[in-house]
Amino acid sequence: MNQMMEKLNRCVEVIREKTSFQPEAALVLGSGLGGFGEMVEDALRIPYASIPGFPVSTVPGHAGQFILGYVRGVPVIVMQGRVHYYEGYPMEDVVMPIRIMGMLGAKKLILTNAAGGVNTAFTPGDLMLLEDHISAFVPSPLRGENLDALGTRFPDMSCVYDRHLRQAAEQAAESRGIALQKGVYLQWPGPNYESPAEIRMFRTLGADAVGMSTVCEAIAARHMGLRVCAVSCITNMACGILPQPLSHEEVQETASRVREKFESLILEMIGRFADA
Repeated sequence: MNQMMEKLNRCVEVIREKTSFQPEAALVLGSGLGGFGEMVEDALRIPYASIPGFPVSTVPGHAGQFILGYVRGVPVIVMQGRVHYYEGYPMEDVVMPIRIMGMLGAKKLILTNAAGGVNTAFTPGDLMLLEDHISAFVPSPLRGENLDALGTRFPDMSCVYDRHLRQAAEQAAESRGIALQKGVYLQWPGPNYESPAEIRMFRTLGADAVGMSTVCEAIAARHMGLRVCAVSCITNMACGILPQPLSHEEVQETASRVREKFESLILEMIGRFADA
């Protein structure tokens, strides 16, 4: 058996020793959304560090644990903190949590993140529903020997972000009175922010937002048949658009400011995804 498949199976076995809980939906909490974990009812928390071979979050604001329980009556598994490629992990380790959540039974996945606005019509604090992505600047998580037990060697990516889940997300936003932008997200390897010239290139390529996560996770999820929906919080305008340097503090401040709006949207989305 492939070494990564053995590693994944071992992680699942360790989690199954703690619980037989069967999630229907999976949720990855991006920067500033960690507090959403407190909304999970009947919660069981499993720190990443307690799972042998599992990558551990090292970024401030990412707690580093799975939360299993119920949101709006829907059984969910929540990643309270993700791992990033820029932390030094191989890409196959970065997407391990996504694969494990799918192996535990999740069929639908909500990805969230903090992102820089490339589209000059955006404003910090906007929420953007991902319609597509650009993955050309980071290695594919499917590189290397294919994990046949999870999916095909050459998976289709013509509609990574599920149309029905996107419609449900738009309906959720409308019901909560939340303006929801739509666009294309580009994953940048990081950890350095992009240069003004790179942002101009991204805009030419068709990107509306840029960040350092999410796309690789979405690819891994689609490889194994999960239905994916993703929302970005535009925490800052990308480099060169405004006459000011970028900082992680700005990202955290904006994410904190719009946290209640973002949490309200995700809460409503989960409730509506049950029928989507």
